[in-house]
Amino acid sequence: MRIIMLGAPGAGKGTQAQKLAQHLSIPQISTGDMLRQAVSEGTPLGIEAKRYMDAGKLVPDDVVIGIVAERIKKPDCVRGFILDGFPRTIEQAKALDSIAKIDWVINIDVPEDILVERITGRRSCKKCGAVYHVKYNPPAKEGICNVCGEKLYQREDDREDTVRKRVETYNKQTKVLIDYYARSGNLLNIDGNREIDAIFGDILAKLGRASRCQ
Repeated sequence: MRIIMLGAPGAGKGTQAQKLAQHLSIPQISTGDMLRQAVSEGTPLGIEAKRYMDAGKLVPDDVVIGIVAERIKKPDCVRGFILDGFPRTIEQAKALDSIAKIDWVINIDVPEDILVERITGRRSCKKCGAVYHVKYNPPAKEGICNVCGEKLYQREDDREDTVRKRVETYNKQTKVLIDYYARSGNLLNIDGNREIDAIFGDILAKLGRASRCQ
């Protein structure tokens, strides 16, 4: 089964992609992991991508698409894969159509205010890497890591102005993919404003129903 996960920053698509990958025994492929793997393997496209990454520039679409094409041809993708973070634009989606037939696109929908609350409430520990949330997963002692006792901090990426810019970018560039895949008839919309297990159960149920109707 070949699946794309869509969702704004903070929607939880990474978490659901991981759970679904384990359930279906297929790989979860994130854009970042894919690029890093190509770089570490020293493939021609990986070397080219590294030049842009080292310069702090975005890797061009043609390079990313080439790396995606290489990745989904690997043996672990024979039974399928889950793309997490790709495609991000209509141009990437059209290029993907030419190299793979996507079975289902799962769009995890969460209201913007909830997305902002989820991300801005995160607190991290620089020493051990533990992550908390001021509302959903607070530390035993406010502002202090349960694991190592270090002071927690809020990452720059988790500040409200940054989060709203990230969501705005998603809405401008990636949200149009929802309409694109809806026209193809393989889009499954999921209410992401629930508990993780409830969302996952809904994904499995809708995938099952949709597959039976094909």
